[in-house]
Amino acid sequence: MDVDEGSEALRKADRILVVGCSGGGKSTLSRRLSAHLALPYISMDRDFYWLPGWVKRGRSETRELIAAAVDDSRWLMDGTGSSSFDLRMPRAEFIIWVRMPLWLCLWGVFSRGIRHLGQTRPDMAPGCPERLFDREFLSFIWNFERQTSPRILDGIRRFNPECPVLTLRSRSEMRKLLDRLGA
Repeated sequence: MDVDEGSEALRKADRILVVGCSGGGKSTLSRRLSAHLALPYISMDRDFYWLPGWVKRGRSETRELIAAAVDDSRWLMDGTGSSSFDLRMPRAEFIIWVRMPLWLCLWGVFSRGIRHLGQTRPDMAPGCPERLFDREFLSFIWNFERQTSPRILDGIRRFNPECPVLTLRSRSEMRKLLDRLGA
C-alpha cells in the first residue's frame, strides 16, 4: 500500500496502531495523526508500561490496562510491544509501521535525548525524565530490524492478516501522509 492509498484508508479507521523502532518518529507522527483525526492518543510507554521513576509496571496489570483501552471504540495507539499483539492487533482497523533506517532511529533517539534531557517527553509517563541512553537500549535499536520486525510481521499474520498496513520508510513519506490528510 502506498501513501495515497494509505491516507484514504486511514481516514476511515477508528482504531489505529502505530508500530516501529524507537527513534523512528512514531510518537511524533501519532500525536499529529491523533489530533488531526480526532482519535484519542494512547502512548504505550506513558499509559501502560512506566510508573514514575522509571519503574516498570507489572505484566498482568499492564495487560489489563491494554485490554481495557483496546475495548474502546476509537483510539490511536503508539508503541510496538509485541507481547500484547494478541490484545491489540485483532481490534486494529489500520496499522502504520514506521520502518526507518537504523541510522535515522539512532539519530532520532540521540536528538530527542539531548532535546528533552532531564524533562519528561509528552509520550512518556510522568516522573520519567529523559536520560542518556544505555547500552541495552542502543542494542535494542541496533537489533530491531533483525529481532523485532519478524515479530511484527508474525503478529499481523496471526492476529489480523486482513488489516491494511502502511509502511513508512522515510521522513518524506511521513510528511507526504500528513500532507495528504491535511494535517
